[in-house]
Amino acid sequence: MQNLINWFEIPATNFNRAVSFYKAILDLKIEEAEMFGSKMGFFPTDGKNVSGAIVQGEDYKPSTDGVVAYLNGGNDLQDILTKVENNKGQVIVPKTQISPEMGYFGMFIDTEGNKMAVHSIH
Repeated sequence: MQNLINWFEIPATNFNRAVSFYKAILDLKIEEAEMFGSKMGFFPTDGKNVSGAIVQGEDYKPSTDGVVAYLNGGNDLQDILTKVENNKGQVIVPKTQISPEMGYFGMFIDTEGNKMAVHSIH
C-alpha cells in the first residue's frame, strides 16, 4: 500500500462557485463531468498520486465536522491562504509551524462551508 488515502471528494452546494474557488486558490485546471447523478469537478492526476473531486449531489453535504483533507500547499502554503481570503473563503488557522522537520499547516473554510487544510515544508 503506497498511500492510505487514494481518493477524496469535497461536497458542494453551489458547484460552479466551488469549482471557481478551488481553481483560484490552487491555480489548476478542474475537469467537469456528470456521473451517477452528481456534478463532479476532477482535480488533475497523473494516475499515480492521490487526487479527488468537488462533488454536488444528493448525498453530499458540506461540513466543518468530520474528516479534514490536507491539500498540498506547494513551496509555501501562505500563497494559498492568501488566495482563500481573496476568494471568499475564511482562514481559521493561519500558517503555523508543526515542527522544523514536518513543516507548516493552515486551515480554512471554503465557499461551501467545508473545513479544509493545507500543508507545506516551508
